[in-house]
Amino acid sequence: MRRPIPEVRSIRDFYAFEQHVATCRKQRGQEVPREWYLAPVFYFSNAASVVKHGDVIYPPAGCEALDYELELACVIGRPARDLPADDRAMEYVAGFTIMNDWSARDIQRREMAVGLGPAKGKDFATSLGPELVCFAELKDAYRDGRLHLEMTARVNGKLLSEGNAGTMHWTWPDLLAAASRDATLSPGDVIGSGTVGSGCILELTPEAAGGWLKPGDTVELAVERIGTLSNRIVPHP
Repeated sequence: MRRPIPEVRSIRDFYAFEQHVATCRKQRGQEVPREWYLAPVFYFSNAASVVKHGDVIYPPAGCEALDYELELACVIGRPARDLPADDRAMEYVAGFTIMNDWSARDIQRREMAVGLGPAKGKDFATSLGPELVCFAELKDAYRDGRLHLEMTARVNGKLLSEGNAGTMHWTWPDLLAAASRDATLSPGDVIGSGTVGSGCILELTPEAAGGWLKPGDTVELAVERIGTLSNRIVPHP
């Protein structure tokens, strides 16, 4: 069963793909911190800035390094608290959709140098869509706590990113257990997987990808059996 994305109450975006973490850290001369392997971590994004499939994206004022992030996300279907890190947690998932965690890398870089964030570097837009696919429809692709689905990103029709959601280091039950520990998840809460390996320009490098995103570009994120999430970038108003 497929249905429109429900009203989003909150967004917790995790950092579950080791390849993405390792590549981005290596670019800064750093290794993956030991703490990353101890527990899944997330940041809260802005639920008031959710945009849908087909909507336009306005970059933040002054942004010169706009990026996409190719992610999978689940939406909570019923209240949950202190979920176990096993398949029982999946009973609380209404379904899955595609997520584009738009990122202003130049703004993000400045604010995270302070030791907090991302904040304004992510605050302006998060795309979800094109629709919500119930977990039951995808269950045959679910193994070892992961959905084994091919993922791609195209900019103006050019293929830039290819990955598979099954390469997550942390499982969906791991993420759900971490998100619900000492906190109540409610219907409409969104749990993002984080960026699949190679799933953003930062990881590919702007030189290899043909530069950062710019007004006029159309970004299409596709996940096998879920669909394609498309948005066009327009100049800052």
